[in-house]
Amino acid sequence: MIAMVLCAGHGTRLGDLTREIPKPMLPIHGRPLLEYTLCYLARHGFDQVVINLHFMPEKIQTHFGDGSGLGIRIIYSYEETLLGTAGGPKKAAHILSRSDSFLLLYGDLLIDQDLSAMMAFHRQKQAVATLLLHQRSRSNSLVAMDDTKRIVAFVERPTEEQRAQNPFPWVNSGVYLLRSEILDRIPPDLPCDFPRDIFPRLVISEPCYGFPLSGFRCAIDSPSRYEQAQAAVAEGRYRSPL
Repeated sequence: MIAMVLCAGHGTRLGDLTREIPKPMLPIHGRPLLEYTLCYLARHGFDQVVINLHFMPEKIQTHFGDGSGLGIRIIYSYEETLLGTAGGPKKAAHILSRSDSFLLLYGDLLIDQDLSAMMAFHRQKQAVATLLLHQRSRSNSLVAMDDTKRIVAFVERPTEEQRAQNPFPWVNSGVYLLRSEILDRIPPDLPCDFPRDIFPRLVISEPCYGFPLSGFRCAIDSPSRYEQAQAAVAEGRYRSPL
């Protein structure tokens, strides 16, 4: 089973916290955020993990090596220029396409969600894409599902008018199960994003489903969210895989 963790970004929204360290290497109780993610994936049976790199790649590679210390195999994919959430997987398509489906998740997530149930749902629905969704009053995305949990609309970076016209309760969580055939829809060697460039059109023509979040998720995209993630670990609200 193959997963890809997106770790190439600069993490500029975290300010000085990521000036000299990639965001996935931020320490949480003495361990890098990415270590929690990799152990979480191993616990769910993912034995190969692709990690894309750009900003200070040596800090990640030196710490984790080939992944054998965590019981997985890490394959690194370096990007000279940032390729985005879809362009990165396209560059690693020769690896990801070895499996019928692969898992893609953002590298700034501290997460504990039952992936086994999500994968079973993905197979049952024969979905091209299954997106982990959660509810939030404000987000960069708006997602609508029908009674079968099929996604019928995906709006990225909605305007205030779109928010008023489409009061969808669901938003993107940054965790996707994707059939490898989706890689054929991504242009090669160009920046491309799933939420911006792929999902809005894909949901109109292909079976794409939403899987509601039932576990813990914290996106570490600001200093305050970083503090929240550390508190969740310290207080036992996050079930650590370490």
